[in-house]
Amino acid sequence: MKTLSSAAALLLTATPGLLAQNAALDARIAKLAAQAEPKVIAWRRDLHEHPELGNEETRTAGIVAAHLKSLGLEVQTGVARTGVVGILRGGKPGPVVALRADMDALPVTEANNLPFASKVRTTYLGQPVGVMHACGHDTHVAMLMGAAEVLSQVKKDLPGTVKFIFQPAEEGSLPGEEGGAKLMVKENVLDNPKVDAVFGVHIQAQTEVGNLRYRPGGEMASSDRFTIKVIGKGAHGAYPWNSVDPVVTAAQIIMGLQTIVSRQVKLIDDAAVVTVGTIHAGVRYNVIPPDVEMSGTIRALNPAVQQEIWASVRRIATNIAESAGATAEVNIEPYVPVTYNNEKLVAQMLPTLRAVAGAAQVSEQKAVTGAEDFSFYQEKVPGLFLFVGGMSKGTNPATTADHHTAGFLIDESGLTLGVKTLATLAADYLSQKR
Repeated sequence: MKTLSSAAALLLTATPGLLAQNAALDARIAKLAAQAEPKVIAWRRDLHEHPELGNEETRTAGIVAAHLKSLGLEVQTGVARTGVVGILRGGKPGPVVALRADMDALPVTEANNLPFASKVRTTYLGQPVGVMHACGHDTHVAMLMGAAEVLSQVKKDLPGTVKFIFQPAEEGSLPGEEGGAKLMVKENVLDNPKVDAVFGVHIQAQTEVGNLRYRPGGEMASSDRFTIKVIGKGAHGAYPWNSVDPVVTAAQIIMGLQTIVSRQVKLIDDAAVVTVGTIHAGVRYNVIPPDVEMSGTIRALNPAVQQEIWASVRRIATNIAESAGATAEVNIEPYVPVTYNNEKLVAQMLPTLRAVAGAAQVSEQKAVTGAEDFSFYQEKVPGLFLFVGGMSKGTNPATTADHHTAGFLIDESGLTLGVKTLATLAADYLSQKR
């Protein structure tokens, strides 16, 4: 006998009156989202022209806070440095759902010929550089501002509370600074009132407008930084036998690390990455230095695999160094956990996604090894993170500028779907949980 999914069971047990009520509310949300499109595009263009780096989003936060206050929401500012939180209390009692957008830009000099292209310049880590919304966070802020406007107009019919989280520093903070979702959680953004579920969307430059992409379980990879310091013995380059050469040892460690993914991770189940990105050694061509330091990134889609990779990095580096008569100091810094979509929540909300975008426009995507700090919220409460199409119809994804590049572009006609998706997810979740 076949068992029903939680979403199907919910539909069968719901009363006809409740289903009709939810459908009517969703239709109003769709209409209001379409009406809000000009505002959403205007907000996005303004934010794109005036980007701000992580933990510096003061102008952006001011615009967001002013908008939320104009809607009559309870507003908190200065959360996790520059974050803004808005609370919308519905007209009926019920659970609490959170919607999140990230606000920060990147140290990238824009190469697009747009009337609202960024001309902002700054100094980042001692280097002069441009500032650009090269990952679409300007669209995320605009879409969530739009969702707040839509939901505020139907609040008397909402059975519960919606918390709007505008988060700084998703791309990371400067060395030595705390920030992002981790700090938001630390400062209790998921409490007072306590959040039952959280939803977020990300614009996707290689997916056509009108489409939604999702994945149950591990959707985006964890991201960890590692450093390995190989300590040997320096010598004259002409007399290598007097040394314990850390350069050769480091080269052997780098090659050894490549066997983790190729020979130890079961790749048919889970993708993983171990990349060495930097290596620093010596100051002169004919001097064998006493030590070498390298750094890199570890990506995994399964927390158990992540732990196995950590152990392998330590074991390989330590043992290869010992075999050469050197020592290796290994440091692994956890950065972002796996972005893990709660399977039960995905099943529950999938009918909503299909109703919002059309069943043919909603599809499951493969996992990606990029990372997202939305995962810190998902560690605390069930969460669902989605991708919204931002590529013009008929465009070849292979020729579309990627995220985090100077030519990154978004088709703004896809923003209304993002507004509608966020608002409808919130309304349907509250109605279903009630």
